[in-house]
Amino acid sequence: MNPGIKNKLFDAMMTVLAIGVGVATNVALEYWMGVDLHFFSGMDSFTYEWAFTLFIIPFIAGFPVALIYGFGGKLLALFVPLIVQGYKYLLVVYGVAPVPEGSIVLPFIYWVLVVVVAMEFAGGGGWVGEILVKKTYGRTPKHLLYKKAEDGVRVGGDSSGGGGEG
Repeated sequence: MNPGIKNKLFDAMMTVLAIGVGVATNVALEYWMGVDLHFFSGMDSFTYEWAFTLFIIPFIAGFPVALIYGFGGKLLALFVPLIVQGYKYLLVVYGVAPVPEGSIVLPFIYWVLVVVVAMEFAGGGGWVGEILVKKTYGRTPKHLLYKKAEDGVRVGGDSSGGGGEG
């Protein structure tokens, strides 16, 4: 098999695995909390559990995406809440899942606002995951920033004022 195709298949496999783990984490934690963000039942909807589900769970779900995928994981983490919340919203809109008594389904534009906030927090979790993977923040990992001295030649600043040979 062509090495270029093999690398692209490996990248695709890692992408699907990373997003799958993030989605599974998000779904499991939301199930554990028992809160559905797409339902609204007045001011009683906004509880600590609702806030935890909106802010902390996507952050936690974005973290393993970046750990698995590596550089670029924070961008993949943005898709996790979109997939989970989109699937749940479509189930309710098309009548597959029931609407609880005393609740309504959020109108689409309000649902989009909720999902965008969740996506931002998932991106934050991906950002933290990337920092832990790379051990630095920015585009270049630390091991590529500074070269080690080889053959007695110093690379980098020299306090002796000499020509760098040593």
